[in-house]
Amino acid sequence: MDRRKFLKTSGIAGTGAIVVPTIIPSFVMGKNAPSNMVNIAQIGCGRMGRGDLGNVIRHEKVRFMGVCDLDSRRMKDGKKLIMDTYATMGKPNAVNVKMYEDYRELLQNKDIDGVVISTPDHWHSQPAIEAALAGKNIYLQKPTSLTVKEGRQLSDAVHRSGVIFQIGSQQRSAAQFRYACELVRNGRIGD
Repeated sequence: MDRRKFLKTSGIAGTGAIVVPTIIPSFVMGKNAPSNMVNIAQIGCGRMGRGDLGNVIRHEKVRFMGVCDLDSRRMKDGKKLIMDTYATMGKPNAVNVKMYEDYRELLQNKDIDGVVISTPDHWHSQPAIEAALAGKNIYLQKPTSLTVKEGRQLSDAVHRSGVIFQIGSQQRSAAQFRYACELVRNGRIGD
């Protein structure tokens, strides 16, 4: 084949590839495209973890990718809660939620954008620091730490990594607590 013939046929083939219509599933484009989703994992699936999970999963741009707990029963319950919730939302098999026995393995998953940490109070700082160092955005139950040193280390890790960090403070934002504050501030209960 000579050069002219090659360029002529490859040019036609190249043009044909551009002109031929491509069918793209609707979920790939638009507001619920996979690229618009935030992939989350839950670390700690106990009482607070289930509550946090239930609050976060309601957001349509969130997709739970994993759960982690030392207690295998709680971990399985966390996964079941996610899968059942997705089924009731009309998203059965939206994702196969992976279970992790070790949060450090979960943090290595590059598909996970952020973590919700609902571990016991004495075990908040360490997974949060490691999540920040892994580049994961963090929602952390209070308290952030048991000591000033731990708190400083967590703050430094968050600032160095530039991740988003939020602390749960439902007792300052829940309706009954806001109402109680309004009563006190407006003198309704006395001096």
